[in-house]
Amino acid sequence: MSTTTTLAQLRSGALTGIRRLDLSACGLTELPTEVFALADTLEILDLSGNALSALPDELASLRKLRIVFASGNQFTHLPEVLGRCEQLEMVGFKANQISRVSASALPARLRWLILTDNQIDALPAEIGRCHRLQKLALAGNRLSALPAEMAACTRLELLRIAANELTELPAWLLALPRLSWLAFGGNPFNAARELEALTQSPMPAVPWPGLQLLDRLGEGASGVIHRVERRDHGVSMALKIFKGEVTSDGLPSSEMAAALHAGAHTSLIAVLGRLTAHPAQAQGLAMQLIAPEFRSLAGPPSFDSCTRDVYAPTTRFDLAAVRRLAGGIASALGQLHRRGISHGDLYGHNILHDGQGHAYLGDFGAASFFDPESAQAEALQRLDARAFGCLLEELIERCDDAQALHRLRDACLSDDPASRPLFDEIEHAIRDRPT
Repeated sequence: MSTTTTLAQLRSGALTGIRRLDLSACGLTELPTEVFALADTLEILDLSGNALSALPDELASLRKLRIVFASGNQFTHLPEVLGRCEQLEMVGFKANQISRVSASALPARLRWLILTDNQIDALPAEIGRCHRLQKLALAGNRLSALPAEMAACTRLELLRIAANELTELPAWLLALPRLSWLAFGGNPFNAARELEALTQSPMPAVPWPGLQLLDRLGEGASGVIHRVERRDHGVSMALKIFKGEVTSDGLPSSEMAAALHAGAHTSLIAVLGRLTAHPAQAQGLAMQLIAPEFRSLAGPPSFDSCTRDVYAPTTRFDLAAVRRLAGGIASALGQLHRRGISHGDLYGHNILHDGQGHAYLGDFGAASFFDPESAQAEALQRLDARAFGCLLEELIERCDDAQALHRLRDACLSDDPASRPLFDEIEHAIRDRPT
């Protein structure tokens, strides 16, 4: 059903009792008053891709509203009425023109806030009162600092602050007990390392005119992946062509820099060359084509799971496969850390596996550079360790005889970041136990 049809049905009164309403790309300049007739049932409202610049006070009458999407509109400030929506948990205002976020715009039950690609230069100190906050996406703004009051957001697990104007990572941030997925590339304090990786990583050129574009393999936030063939010798590869836009994770250039600098590893998808001579000057990477028997380990988080992946109900593993998969991923993370790269998005949905434990870690969209000799290096590595603990927990839940891995899981998930193991120790703990 088209959204224009949905709008017509809304105005006719035919949608009484619905829980989810999609009014995206309807050309709206104001919220239809008929929405308020759904006050007793509406939970999810999608207003993305319109021309809205304000929301009426009556929005607070939608007493069951949990989720509001309004990306790609014309808001210049986060509407304060959101703070009066008693059940509102997820707010998404990506790609607007927001420069101001007031304390009164923050709902009391807020768990997930998306403000990617706006013009925000400061957050209110009151964000520290959002004690239920788990995901916060702020990439592509103008932040030069984070309020120290955010140290009280002890449930925060995923934070995207890439492509801002930050000059450092505050110490309190890396001490948050549950922070596991952090993207901070494209900021002034690590820009030099990214530029060095982009300009000095040796990589063969893969000219566009020499490629035959075949089937499309997939699309992510940062780019589109095609299967291609070299015209000169018929070799098939995967080609990722970057979109050049700010994503929820950060900048495509940061992803490209990390992929180029990651190096060769049996659990990383090999980069074969850099795209050149594209007619639209697009950037891209030619990569190893993965065998078709490899598939995603899990699906991405849902609205309800928030920060945790979703697995097919029938997914099961034997202990040998769990050890092989977890050991390979841990080894890959160890290599990234030695090269000064934090992955920032270690999730099952970013892992391809064959069901026997052979796996590849992909998606460097949230990867960020750090100085391996810096005082914060180990703290950053221990964030990836907590993400690994979440992954290990999910694998153990789907394995009947994985009790031997419980202690390692618990160590990685410790609320005391300094007590978590680094990846050399993690790999040793997995591989050096009998199967």
